Amino acid sequence: MTVPLSIVDSPAGAPSSHAEDFFARQKTSAAELPRADVFTRNIVRGVFEVLAGVREVEQLARWTSEEVYRSLVVRASLAKRARSARGVPAPRDIHQIRSVHLYAPADGVYEATVTAAARARTRAVALRLEGIDGRWRVTALALL
Repeated sequence: MTVPLSIVDSPAGAPSSHAEDFFARQKTSAAELPRADVFTRNIVRGVFEVLAGVREVEQLARWTSEEVYRSLVVRASLAKRARSARGVPAPRDIHQIRSVHLYAPADGVYEATVTAAARARTRAVALRLEGIDGRWRVTALALL
């Protein structure tokens, strides 16, 4: 015996179906995720390595939102072009993380500020982490 299958779009404003809820992005509690301070240090280090040209931006795609990923692709391309125009090789001294400050406005969400220093420059980074689908994802990133 076969059961007929019918797929019908729900009208606008109608509650979502159980299947849509099941397959949508799932928020994850901070208690179910790795320590936010360790993740923050590692992801910021990875961002600096991408901008320095010693890591491929694709390696960070899993831990960033689509918007953050696209902005990193653009910034990495611009940094590479600038190094090429000046004839400067990729820097050897990647920024060292000096401090990480975290604030949790909600469960599974952290906002972080990071200061990092290299030989000639100190930078600040602000980012937002959200627990989504069982891992931290960077949903906002600002490099100063």
